[in-house]
Amino acid sequence: MIMTEDFSKGKRGAVVKTDPNKIRITIRLDGDIIEYFKNRVHESGGGNYQTLINDALRDHIQAHDKELENTLRRIIREELKKAV
Repeated sequence: MIMTEDFSKGKRGAVVKTDPNKIRITIRLDGDIIEYFKNRVHESGGGNYQTLINDALRDHIQAHDKELENTLRRIIREELKKAV
């Protein structure tokens, strides 16, 4: 078998360049967590389970930031009422 493909001008590396805002890390997660996100990707017809994990973490952070904001607003209102 003779190969006719010419890869002499081929380039090494990723075919799709990664987002420069993303940082590669190594993290250990429970297997059921990984399977959950992989299943969600499969059920939706494609995508990237790591992106879903990133989105879930972002949603969690934003929800807790909102809770903190609401708590601070409540405390400030209570303190202002006491001052008046």
